[in-house]
Amino acid sequence: MQAQIGWKAGPEQFAPDVLLEAAIAAEAAGFTTIDVSDHFQPWSEAGQACFTWAWLGAVAARTSRIRIGTGVTCPILRYHPSVIAQAAATIGVLAPGRSYLAVGTGEALNEYAATAAWPEYEERQQRMGEAIELIRALWTGDEVSYDGIYYQTRKAKLFTRPAQPIPLYISSMVPESASFAGRHGDGLWTVGGQEPALYQQMFQNFDEGARAVNRQPGNLPRAIELSVEYSDDLDAAIQNHLKYWAGSYVPALFDQKIYTPKLSAQNGAVVGPDTLRKKACISSKAADHIQFIQRHIDLGFTEIYLHSAAQDQVGFLQRFSQDVLPHLHLEAPVGAA
Repeated sequence: MQAQIGWKAGPEQFAPDVLLEAAIAAEAAGFTTIDVSDHFQPWSEAGQACFTWAWLGAVAARTSRIRIGTGVTCPILRYHPSVIAQAAATIGVLAPGRSYLAVGTGEALNEYAATAAWPEYEERQQRMGEAIELIRALWTGDEVSYDGIYYQTRKAKLFTRPAQPIPLYISSMVPESASFAGRHGDGLWTVGGQEPALYQQMFQNFDEGARAVNRQPGNLPRAIELSVEYSDDLDAAIQNHLKYWAGSYVPALFDQKIYTPKLSAQNGAVVGPDTLRKKACISSKAADHIQFIQRHIDLGFTEIYLHSAAQDQVGFLQRFSQDVLPHLHLEAPVGAA
């Protein structure tokens, strides 16, 4: 399976019009895929937070080849799953054959802030299982009267649906949740900055989950977001990255009730340049970025999404595509069948 190199769009930092022009540039530069966060609030009060589904519609209309989807959306609290089923189906019609949906259990920054609800992880995962079941049922075009513990519908039906199936990825940050992704998803979604052994255990659990429902894991994509800064002024690049994204490097932000950008930034204050250098590739040398990305392809990731906080996103995309992408060996190892 050949690895795909994509761009991580960051609406937590950029206004939607600026991000749209960067999306158009990503396609022109040869990136194959875009993933975009679906957040109600940013990680810092310095940031932005547009409505991702409106933005994806604009990207669908202004591009013709690049794949687009969420990385990731939470369909269990702020949204009812039937709304996400309809939203993803609409993007699938506007971008035929090049859309996907990636889902996760969310953060309090988005879900608690918008709903005042933030159940424990076990319940959020149970909700996710129901949400995925309901989304898939609605995508068939049948009338769906669903009676779950958390969600109900009555003869709900999607009248606008794409001709081609929409791949559904599931986020996993730790190996323990990867088996759930293998049982319920069409692909695995995770983030960078961890030791190789953790990803290997994640793959093993994901594969076991897929086999448990009679699917071949070697055919299922494995996606990862990697943070990079490719700049001649690395100190400025690091400070800019931390200004908007420091909160996203604190594990507590993903499971504790930290629900405002101010609280996120306060917790993110413990993240310094040394931490970022360990979690990301911060370098002015193309060779370092080639090695960093190649290492993750060789681990078995089939989709790599590159996230930079550079203020000039178009310039970053163009320079990276010229200096780094042509030198990658994109044939990822075949997963266990």
